Amino acid sequence: MSYFPAFVNLTNKKIVVIGGGKIAGDKICHLLDFTKDITIISPRIDQRVKDFIDHNSLKYISREYKSGDIDGFYIVIVAADDLELQKKVYQECQDKKILCNSVDSVEYCDFIFPSYIKRGDLTIAFSTSGASPSLAKYLRRAIEKTIPKDIENFIKELKNLRKKLPKGKERQKLLDSKAKEYIENYFKKDRNV
Repeated sequence: MSYFPAFVNLTNKKIVVIGGGKIAGDKICHLLDFTKDITIISPRIDQRVKDFIDHNSLKYISREYKSGDIDGFYIVIVAADDLELQKKVYQECQDKKILCNSVDSVEYCDFIFPSYIKRGDLTIAFSTSGASPSLAKYLRRAIEKTIPKDIENFIKELKNLRKKLPKGKERQKLLDSKAKEYIENYFKKDRNV
């Protein structure tokens, strides 16, 4: 079955990453696009993870994972190759109703990380529900080339306009018209080059 696409607000939501190597670094890198409320638990960390901790004031607990470490967290990421640890943490998360992602073990995941494009408030995600992360990555790269360079500024303009105008059909109609015109003009210009 496919995964349900959802964009989650991580404001005031604590995340723990169990592991400190390359895969943990990759997950932390993605999470930092959306939050800095990240704790890392691992007896060892590589230089990249250490840099993330130092530059973003992330919390680091230098030891092996212990039962109960997930208490108080909204999301748990198990970025360790130890399948027994993944299973143990996942089962603990299930018991406590905490979302869990165990890297490269779909059977121990409540959600997966999609390949995504982020430009300010614009986020576009790609997923094959774990069937082929490589396909999602290459599709993202292809579509990324079609996104207007000034999209962030245009979104800011729409956001400000939305705040200023009263709710209702007129506001909806104006914002829809501006978005449609922007995209049509961009792709018309792109084809004429």
